[in-house]
Amino acid sequence: MSHHLPAVAPAVTAEIVGALSPRLRKRLDAAITKIADRPVIRDGDTVRITVDDETGLELHAPAGVVTTADAIRCGCLLAPGCLHRAAIASAAPVADPVADTSSAPDAGQPSPDGDAGPPQPSEAEESTATPEQRAAAGHLWAAGSALLDTGIEGAGAVLQSELLRAAHTAKLAGLPRPAAAAVSVVTALRSARSADPAHRLADLTAAVLELLGTAHRLPDATGPELAALRGTARQTYVPDGSLRLYGLFTEPLITAGGYAGAITWTAAADGRLYTVSDIAPGGPGRATAAAGRTVRLGDTALTHRQLSHAGLALSGATVSPTGRLGAGAGVKAVQAAGAAWTDEPLAALWAPLAAQQVARALHSQAPGADLLFLDVTILGPARETGGDCLLATCDDLTLRLTAAHDHPALAYRDNLRMLAALPGTSLRVVGRLLPDSRPSLQLLAAAHPADPARRVDLGLDRLQRADLPSAAPPVAQVPTGREADRAPLHLLRRRLEQAVAAGRPFLSVPGSLSADAGQLRRSALPTAADLLAELQRTATRRARDPFGRLLPADPTDFARAWLGAALYTEAAETSLCAAAWQQER
Repeated sequence: MSHHLPAVAPAVTAEIVGALSPRLRKRLDAAITKIADRPVIRDGDTVRITVDDETGLELHAPAGVVTTADAIRCGCLLAPGCLHRAAIASAAPVADPVADTSSAPDAGQPSPDGDAGPPQPSEAEESTATPEQRAAAGHLWAAGSALLDTGIEGAGAVLQSELLRAAHTAKLAGLPRPAAAAVSVVTALRSARSADPAHRLADLTAAVLELLGTAHRLPDATGPELAALRGTARQTYVPDGSLRLYGLFTEPLITAGGYAGAITWTAAADGRLYTVSDIAPGGPGRATAAAGRTVRLGDTALTHRQLSHAGLALSGATVSPTGRLGAGAGVKAVQAAGAAWTDEPLAALWAPLAAQQVARALHSQAPGADLLFLDVTILGPARETGGDCLLATCDDLTLRLTAAHDHPALAYRDNLRMLAALPGTSLRVVGRLLPDSRPSLQLLAAAHPADPARRVDLGLDRLQRADLPSAAPPVAQVPTGREADRAPLHLLRRRLEQAVAAGRPFLSVPGSLSADAGQLRRSALPTAADLLAELQRTATRRARDPFGRLLPADPTDFARAWLGAALYTEAAETSLCAAAWQQER
């Protein structure tokens, strides 16, 4: 049902849940599950939900967002302090805590992930954090620490409301980036608790790292670092003059936060990448349908799918720091000729060696820097611990190509199986770099195996067996390598994710991590082993009161150990990833 509900501002949910009595708070999660099955009726800016024969809920959402607690009304006798209002607020998508970019004159679609963008000079005048910002960071840290203490199962609506309250406090204190991080954690938590197919534990772990990392560092940061940690309240669209763009591919998007749509990637003659997006609250059906919608640029009648093969000529263009093209009234756009991937200027994207592209992806903040443009030769399928993948060669490297999304409504996984049946086939592909100790990327688009002049958006187009060439003779496969042959950072990564999933108690069993720590030491990773040992020490450490009674474990102590291990893992994986793409096979 959440896909059909309007977004609710974080402060609204926090206020309504905070007003519940302790007795009703204990029943909130069950009420959310029950109310999620009720039908939703939209009437303009008003949404109605029938709870039972005698009770109805009404949400008033101008522009699709509930901005005040009074905008959620219930007809039951206990209202306004009733469970129904808190349940529907907690079930609805969370509104972006920072300024809504869709209302800006040159805005495109609002960012579904709360991207607060890089700081602007006007927002970076303070050289140190204010007392209000330090207090807000402390609130964020405490809420994030509480999540690690309980794990997903214990992070119900009450804990989520604390995260949302912290997000609102951070917004008021001028900290849009940490506020957006807290909201990202909540949306990912809700996805995990509802068994949403879009949920990925790795994404939730990354969101927790962003939340704790910014909250921990912000009080002591100064100058440019502080400005970066604060973020900005909105994506600023700046003039970019006249642009001649060439379509590359269209990528469907389904987020854990209840957004869906399509993003079309284009390139200018100088290789810079720009996007046009159509993203809004919705489910998998919207992701596939959005690709057939007309792009919101000038008077062009091109759909996203058509633009991915055609071109655009723009005047008065505006662009955000993330490369998103604005759709303001001053933007003029007309259809122009596209270019094949094998023709200039697009062919230049495939010219750099894979290692050079990876170095750019790891160190550049430019839009689309994590996209790799490669010519590969298919080896065949491989089954590994993390799931099935497709093996291919490129620049004397063996690559692991994976599906960009597992949702069955998207074509990624089916297309990967089709391609795996074509060993020896050479393909020009576009993928997103995965930071792994072995060369890996998510496949997004490819030339058609039977006709290199055609392109396949692997999330949208479904390859048909009848259209594919006959399988070439089997090619010699390079060994895939066992988990034990890799630098075993995955052992530390797995424990970090387990802490997020199951909470501190899962890691508190004495000696349960000693085998992993021993393997890390034998693999010349003593720092990783020490961090893992500290993670268990803080998970089990409990002080005693003056009478000798055990006190509850300190969640802050455990959160600090978790953050240190997570930051180390992120840095080590980046280093190993760069080295893997340099290694000859």
